[in-house]
Amino acid sequence: MSTPPRQKRFTPADITALKGNRAIVSLTAYTTPIARLLDAHCDMLLVGDSLGMVLYGLETTVGVTMEMMIAHGQAVMRGANRACIIVDLPFGSYQESKEQAFRNAARLMKETGCDGVKLEGGAEMAETVAFLVARGVPVFGHIGLMPQQVNTSGGYRSKGHSDKEQDKIRADAKAIDEAGAFAMVIEGTVEPLAREITGTVGAATIGIGASPACDGQILVSDDMLGLFDDFKPRFVKHFADLAQVISTAAENYASEVQARNFPGPEHTFQIRPKK
Repeated sequence: MSTPPRQKRFTPADITALKGNRAIVSLTAYTTPIARLLDAHCDMLLVGDSLGMVLYGLETTVGVTMEMMIAHGQAVMRGANRACIIVDLPFGSYQESKEQAFRNAARLMKETGCDGVKLEGGAEMAETVAFLVARGVPVFGHIGLMPQQVNTSGGYRSKGHSDKEQDKIRADAKAIDEAGAFAMVIEGTVEPLAREITGTVGAATIGIGASPACDGQILVSDDMLGLFDDFKPRFVKHFADLAQVISTAAENYASEVQARNFPGPEHTFQIRPKK
């Protein structure tokens, strides 16, 4: 019996090629089981440093480490066969110099097998992006609201409400595009500006709190699944309400355990009769 051919994984070049053809579907993934469930439906899965807040309860993404990103990158790679897998470079792992960025990007790609890395920053990171791309590292950019800069940017607020902010975001998009990024996240940016940028850059734009005109969209999968019923940013839509499902399941489990209805005979192992 012949072995079926391995399904081809989307590459960063494939993602860029989708620009202008159809919408690019992206979600975050941090674990093997979730990657398996999302893989068939997504063109790209991002192992985002948002895992620090989603999985570890950190207040911001600043405390995320390379070791955390590598561990979760490896987990997602074990669960995905089709989607392009991108892993975030965490805060402090690339801002010091382009050489530092390359060392850590190369480590991420070697130890996880991922298809590329994501980093935040605009014009100030363009030289680094070009340095990485020239050395074989596909780069996914990130402009607009940048969570790693939350301590200097005044918190998690939408961007592009003034002419000055709009000019900066335009310049950031142009710089990252010209540096060779295959795609860029536009986060928390006023809709008309995100729409304009999408029409002017060659890289694929992936919106989150931006515009439906972006080349694709991304959400934190736990937000999309409704796992946080006490927190829902404006740009999030719950496509399920798993928080309530999980809570109800735990309540039913507790009730059956306390009533000694679980485990039943069908859930236990009995001594086999002697032959």
